Amino acid sequence: MKILVIEDDTAISELICMNLEAAGYEACPVYDGLEAQKKLKEADYREAALALVDVMLPGRDGFALMEDLQRVSMPVIYLTAKDDVLSKVHGLKAGAEDYMVKPFEILELLVRIEKALQRTGRSRDKITVRDVVIDLKEHSVTKAGARINLKPLEYELLVLLAGNRNMAFSREELLRRIWGLEYMGETRTVDVHIGQLRKKLGFHEVIRTISKTGYRLEDWE
Repeated sequence: MKILVIEDDTAISELICMNLEAAGYEACPVYDGLEAQKKLKEADYREAALALVDVMLPGRDGFALMEDLQRVSMPVIYLTAKDDVLSKVHGLKAGAEDYMVKPFEILELLVRIEKALQRTGRSRDKITVRDVVIDLKEHSVTKAGARINLKPLEYELLVLLAGNRNMAFSREELLRRIWGLEYMGETRTVDVHIGQLRKKLGFHEVIRTISKTGYRLEDWE
C-alpha cells in the first residue's frame, strides 16, 4: 500500500519513510509543494492510499495542496510544527483526516495512519508475514495455505504486531492496546500469548523478545 510523504525536511522525510517501509507500506517521498502538485497528475502517485503532508512547504503550502489532493480523493494527515488552534481548525475544516504536531512519536503516527485508512475504507484487507496470511475481513489466519486456529486475543495481538512490523512494543503497551485499560492482570499474560503465537505460527525467530522492553515482530525480507 502506497503512502505519499510530502515533507521538505529531508531528515524527517527519511525517518518517516524508513518507518513506513518497516511497517509494510510503500513510501513515496516528495519534497516540494509544486512538485507534489505535478506528481498527483501521474497514475502511480494518484493511486496512493493516503498522503502525509507538511503545512509549510516550498512552492505550494500544504493547505493549498488540499485542493489537489481532494481532486484525486486522497485522504490527508497534516504533519506540521504549526501547533496553534487556528491552524488545526483550518486543516481539519479543509478536509484533513488528522493533524499531528511535530515532534511526534512514530508509533502514534502509524496508528493514526491505520485509523485514517479504516475510516476512509482504504485499510489493508490482508497482512502477509513470510508464509502467514492474516485476512482482516475474514478474521482468519493461514500458514502455507493451512488454516491456523487462534484465540481472539492471540489474533488481535498478531494483527497489532504484524501491522506494525519491526516496531517494539512494551508489555504494558500491549496490555493496554489488547486487553484494555481496565485489565488488572500481570504482564506475564502477554508472555503466554506470545509463546502460543510463536508455537502455532512457527514464529520463534520472527517475534523477537526485546530485552527489558517487550516484543517486536521482525520481517525485513
